[in-house]
Amino acid sequence: MRPLLKYGIPAAAGLATGGYALAQGEDPGSATLAALAGGAGAAGGLLASRQLAGKYAPVITAAMQESVVPVGQKVSAAMQQAEPGSFKRKVLEKTRGALAGGYKALDDGKADRYLGQALAAGLAPAAAGVAGLGGIALGAIPSSMGIPGFTDQRIDPESYGSSNSPGARYKQTTGTAGISNYQ
Repeated sequence: MRPLLKYGIPAAAGLATGGYALAQGEDPGSATLAALAGGAGAAGGLLASRQLAGKYAPVITAAMQESVVPVGQKVSAAMQQAEPGSFKRKVLEKTRGALAGGYKALDDGKADRYLGQALAAGLAPAAAGVAGLGGIALGAIPSSMGIPGFTDQRIDPESYGSSNSPGARYKQTTGTAGISNYQ
């Protein structure tokens, strides 16, 4: 496997899962664990997709070859009935050529590589997402212990007592607020 794919896809998946965790309001420590777990999950997804492609490619190739032949025969029959030079005939000729090219690619034994790419396109992001959730769950343990970096200690600027709200500048007691001196 190319190094750009081997290391780039897990790195991108790790950054994406960590960034998504931060965007959802997770603390920095849990987001870091989500990023690390997401990258490891994507790497595992790539390995699994290669193994699955090697295992199931012959079966899928045979099934696809069996389905391409009848479709090609029907396209050829429809092409014989179409008027020469018509739009319908041109479309059917291109379709027959595409089917023949696809059958040739299946016959050349390239299905393993294409199936591996298709599986990796779906399996690596899914594994990264699930592993990222595991990283967030793992971050709950140090968060429950109050370890710095795993707790969310931001100050709400609109909460009572913050320096941004009028209540912080003009503190009124709750018992005499609004009571007048008239008897």
